[in-house]
Amino acid sequence: MKIELYYAPITCALAPYVTLTEAKAPFEVRPLNFRKNQHNSPEYLKLNPKHKVPLLIVDGKVLSESVAIQTFIARTFPQAKLLPADPWQELQAISLMSWCSGGIHPFLARINAPPRVCDVPGTEDSVKKLATANLMELFKIADDALAGREFFFDHFTAPDAHFFWCQRRARQFELDFSGFKHCSAHFERMLQRPSVQKVLAFEKSVQEEFAKAA
Repeated sequence: MKIELYYAPITCALAPYVTLTEAKAPFEVRPLNFRKNQHNSPEYLKLNPKHKVPLLIVDGKVLSESVAIQTFIARTFPQAKLLPADPWQELQAISLMSWCSGGIHPFLARINAPPRVCDVPGTEDSVKKLATANLMELFKIADDALAGREFFFDHFTAPDAHFFWCQRRARQFELDFSGFKHCSAHFERMLQRPSVQKVLAFEKSVQEEFAKAA
């Protein structure tokens, strides 16, 4: 089986990189330089008209969207236990990933690029303020879910990788997480995982290569 992961630094493509590594899956990474608009190149748009990452290609077949990709990885490498074995908990894990992707991620995107959702002059600060307020509400939900737990379930699963990315991206905007001690503990715990350390080292190397090519 040939697995290729299309990836860009900083993006949520970090999550499937982590889970593929946790699964000990053989995979190749295809980095895209967003600053050079490679995700909008004709070549990439043929693969993914959504011009987003992550994108997985498995033996020539294309799969987009984080939740679908993570579910594929979990099903293909069951020994990694990337989703809970119990059917109801498995659905809960998929629900968590959907929440990260469709609930948390959009507010992070609004903070990162307010004009993409509102280009009225003078509204940038308001967009960021509203998005931040919504994020705080969502992280409170996550903080409650993580109370007394190391991970969302009784062991590391794919939702932990996706939520780690959400936290990391939020922290890059210097948001105050002091009120979310369980989220912060989860973040620090994830930083110790070899799979996370591997992707962060890879990200740094890719960013350095992109900088040289600038």
